[in-house]
Amino acid sequence: MSKDFIHKARGVSDLKCHLVLTTKYRRKVLTHPMLSRLEEIFKNLMEKWEGRLVEFNGERDHVHLLLQYTPQTEPSKLINNLKTVSSRYLRKEFVDEVEKVYWKDVFWTNGYFIASCGGVTVEQLKKYIEEQDRPVE
Repeated sequence: MSKDFIHKARGVSDLKCHLVLTTKYRRKVLTHPMLSRLEEIFKNLMEKWEGRLVEFNGERDHVHLLLQYTPQTEPSKLINNLKTVSSRYLRKEFVDEVEKVYWKDVFWTNGYFIASCGGVTVEQLKKYIEEQDRPVE
């Protein structure tokens, strides 16, 4: 199992998810400098949410994030914050590139893809639980 757990006052956790964000209308607006800046923005935001950005990459019209978060984090609120803040920064810092593609104050689609993931498969976890040293009376 992973050793990079999040330690908080009352518990230890290792919650991870795969998040995909897509640009509005699937427009190919993202450039290498924009992706680099997005990685920085997402990393800083995850620290504020007491989590971390494990991995990040993207293409011209979407990005993939592997996030680690705490049990107290509501994924929908986290995602909304990630999209809102990153959109604001990109629209401010890359005005020329963004305005060539978007005339309105938009950047990301309303939706997203999220899937939970972890360090072990469900089958491995089932086997681990089955093999516990259960007391026999």
